[in-house]
Amino acid sequence: MTKKIVIAALAAFSTSAVAQYATQSGTGEVWKNPYGLCWHSAFWTPDQAIEGCDAVASPAPVAAPKLAPPVQEIAEVKTAPAPAPVAQEPAPAPVAAAPQPSYEKVTLSADVLFDFGKSTLKDAGKAKLDELADRLSGATLDEIKIVGHADRIGSPQYNKRLSEARAETVREYLQTRTNARTFETAGKGSAQPVSSCKGMGADQGSNRRLVQCLQADRRVEIELFGVRTTQRAADPAAGGTQPTNYAR
Repeated sequence: MTKKIVIAALAAFSTSAVAQYATQSGTGEVWKNPYGLCWHSAFWTPDQAIEGCDAVASPAPVAAPKLAPPVQEIAEVKTAPAPAPVAQEPAPAPVAAAPQPSYEKVTLSADVLFDFGKSTLKDAGKAKLDELADRLSGATLDEIKIVGHADRIGSPQYNKRLSEARAETVREYLQTRTNARTFETAGKGSAQPVSSCKGMGADQGSNRRLVQCLQADRRVEIELFGVRTTQRAADPAAGGTQPTNYAR
C-alpha cells in the first residue's frame, strides 16, 4: 500500500499544476507532512512559494525616482528710477510790518535846565537836551510837544508866563537838533503840581526849605510822537534799513 502512495506522489509531482509542490492526485491539494509542512519538489525555489505553505516573497520594492530639488525662483527686483528733483521757488522775502506810531514822554527838572525864576538855559540844561537829541537821531517825528510847569511861589500870572517862556526856550533849542514836522508849546504855570509841600512856612523864594520841597513842580515835560528808522547790518535779502519804534 505504501508503495502505491509513493508512486502516486511522484506522478503528482510531474502532473500537478503546482509543479514545485507534491500534490494529491485528483484534488490537487499539496501534500503536507505530519508537521504541517508542504512537500517541495526537487526544483522548488523560494520565489515559487505559495500561500499556506511558505511565505510568499514580496516583490522587491521599487525605489522612487529621485526628484531634482525645486529650483527657487528669485523674483527680479525692479528699482524704480529716482524722481527728478523738483525745482523749488525761493521763499519770498519777509515783509516788514508797518511801524506803528509811538509815544514817549520825557520829564526834565527845570532846576537842571534853568536857574530859579529864570528861562535861560544853563550849560547843564543844554547838555541834557543834547542827550535827548542824540537819542532821537534818525527819528521821523510827527510832533514834539513841550509843556512848562512852575511851583506855587509867586503869582499865578507870573508862573504861567515863566512856564511858557521855558517851554519856548526848549523848543528853540531842540528845533535845530531834531527832525519833527511840528512843535507845540504850552505853559501850565502852577496849575498841575506833583508835590505835597504843606505847613512849611511862607510861599517865598527866600524860604529855601519850601523851594527845595517844591522842586518836582518846576519841570519841563517833552512828549514825542512818531517813529524812527534805524540802520541795521547789511543783509542782501533785507535791503539795509528797517523802520522800528524809537521809544524804549
